[in-house]
Amino acid sequence: MKNVNEMRDNLADLYADLRSGKADRKDVKELTNICGKMINSAMVQVKYYAERKETPEIDFLNEKSSRR
Repeated sequence: MKNVNEMRDNLADLYADLRSGKADRKDVKELTNICGKMINSAMVQVKYYAERKETPEIDFLNEKSSRR
């Protein structure tokens, strides 16, 4: 997943798959747990830079990020 926008799209697809029965509840739970950890990690970075009064460059939050 390249960035938070792609994560959101993937989660929407995963939700649709869960609702239609194409996805297993356990797998969905694990994937959403990972997504939560990625978001929390980005929040820690943002808070760190805010305390230092700096502007972060966080690839995950950058819409055009090509990092995986």
